[in-house]
Amino acid sequence: METTAREFNQRSSQILAAAARGETVTVTKNGVAVARVVPISEDDVPPYPTEPMGEIDLPDLGLPDLGDDEIEETLRGTGS
Repeated sequence: METTAREFNQRSSQILAAAARGETVTVTKNGVAVARVVPISEDDVPPYPTEPMGEIDLPDLGLPDLGDDEIEETLRGTGS
């Protein structure tokens, strides 16, 4: 199946449903293929958890604790 970027924008739900049914959909822009929506299989799902893993213990680096205002002041003028 092939669709334009505009059609994909307008009909994304139907296009994703087609992929869920096993169809591969090529998205074109100005007649040039720019993306492909493909169905995923169980093999494509990573065998490890991808959900948040809870609290993370960070090592103490001996750095001073800065408040929001101090951080903003430090970053001001650095292009951030």
